[in-house]
Amino acid sequence: PAEPTLVLRLKFLNDTERLARVRPGDTVGALKRTYFPGQEQQVRLIYQGQLLRDDAQSLAGLHLGHLSVLHCHLSPPSAAPTAPGTPGPRSPAPAALGVGSLALPLFVLLLALLWYLQLQHRHVFTATATTCLAGLTLLVTFVAFAMYRR
Repeated sequence: PAEPTLVLRLKFLNDTERLARVRPGDTVGALKRTYFPGQEQQVRLIYQGQLLRDDAQSLAGLHLGHLSVLHCHLSPPSAAPTAPGTPGPRSPAPAALGVGSLALPLFVLLLALLWYLQLQHRHVFTATATTCLAGLTLLVTFVAFAMYRR
């Protein structure tokens, strides 16, 4: 008996979609080869928030249903390796170090200094100042987790 086919929705970052006809026995790698020929290394497939890393995994093992959505991310192709001794393409200039990328580490350093001073010189810090320091520490902690969680 012929294996039934599934129709999957391949959804891209720009909100475009493609329909893919697959068999449950097909693998993630076969899906990439069929619908992204020559780009298998650049395509990342995500299903229910999980990156599908194993190209040998079958689609049936993922429990995909008819019209399930696979999110697709295509990264730009990497530069081809050059032979030794031949000059390769120039590497891009390092990104400028912006003030925004230094703001959070500077706040953390400042908070660490303030906590050190609070512990060493308790008589200078009032209860209100200590409470404000604790609140500011919590705020910076939440911001740090929100920024680096991505």
